[in-house]
Amino acid sequence: MTDVWVALESGADPVERARELRRAHETFRAVGTVARRVRPVVAESWRRSARAGVGPDGTARIELTDGDLGSYRAAHPLARVMPLVRELMGPFASDGEHLLAVCDAQGRLLWVEGHPATRRRADRMNFVPGARWAESAVGTNAPGTAVAVDRPVQVFAAEHFAVRVQPWTCAAAPVHDPRTGRVLGAVDITGGDRLAHPHSLGFVQAVARAAESRLALLAPAEAAADTVELTALGRDEAHLLADGRTIRLSRRHSEILLLLARHPEGLTGDELLCALYEDESVTPVTLRAELARLRRVLGPGLLASRPYRLTSAVESDVAVVERRLASGAVAEAATAYRGPLLPGSQAPAVARLRRRLDDGLRTALIARRDPDLLADWANAPWGEDDLDIWRALAAVRPTATVRARLDELESEFAAPRWGRTLPR
Repeated sequence: MTDVWVALESGADPVERARELRRAHETFRAVGTVARRVRPVVAESWRRSARAGVGPDGTARIELTDGDLGSYRAAHPLARVMPLVRELMGPFASDGEHLLAVCDAQGRLLWVEGHPATRRRADRMNFVPGARWAESAVGTNAPGTAVAVDRPVQVFAAEHFAVRVQPWTCAAAPVHDPRTGRVLGAVDITGGDRLAHPHSLGFVQAVARAAESRLALLAPAEAAADTVELTALGRDEAHLLADGRTIRLSRRHSEILLLLARHPEGLTGDELLCALYEDESVTPVTLRAELARLRRVLGPGLLASRPYRLTSAVESDVAVVERRLASGAVAEAATAYRGPLLPGSQAPAVARLRRRLDDGLRTALIARRDPDLLADWANAPWGEDDLDIWRALAAVRPTATVRARLDELESEFAAPRWGRTLPR
């Protein structure tokens, strides 16, 4: 196949291809092996779905209803581009008896619109606003897989992991925040076999790019001049958004900005030295030189001294997760968590904060006992060896795949070797 992201080769018979995929899907369900003719993007998604404990006979769960759904999507950044999405996709969906859908970064459907008869059919499989179509919840599907792999993707017939979705074909493309590059969600077109064409994939990709362009035009008018945002989860080098600029910081500058953002009252040079360096031989001169370089990177006015402090309030993704956890909004905290805080940092204060944040979120997830949230963590790079999470997942979703992974981890940790890091 010339393009692995396109579901059907030019001239391929969709009926025969669908039959071939059904056989491959049945084989995977029976013995766990993937036929060579299955596209790599689909094969990898099937394996992720199985590891997450998704059952092929399951269906999507509705997480947001009524007022909760309305308030959540009204506040979502993609609400600002829905008029554009409707303008671009609405006629295509209605004329072709398709559906347009928009999901958030966790695969929750926020809007599903289009041909009335098609909507009624889709309702029967919970392809409705408020339902969670993340890959870790219902397996391979275009919107869920697009946000999982951060690529436009088509899913045709029995490429879908869930059996009741296999009569459908869909194409989806992720939409990114133009300031930070984060995935905000995805736009999707869902319907019948006629969508198994390169044009539908190109179409949703074009709509996603148009949405990003519109967001970029809207952002400056609504961003205050003193808005400063720090993004440090899941990356070794933080990004700082200040005055409409996105600045990529070095690791040391990331650590300094993070600590100063958490201490708006400021920190003395000695306090910063203790927070940043394990080596007590590092001198104040070294720190002052680092701060001078940081001041040049940031530009005038943002970094003050005596004590060292930021002159504008800084909102960080770390603080967002902490606030949501403190309020009991566990699902929302997990949504905002993009990975360990500055994972390569060895700064003592950063390492303590990283452990505290991870442990707090893990503890909340285990107490919540939500199988989808646990599966999201367990199948993320930072959770694949997390024994406590896998135990919790096995208690609420005891599938053969989950049990097998748990048994594997328990065997590994039962006989610790020199240098092994034991489970938390």
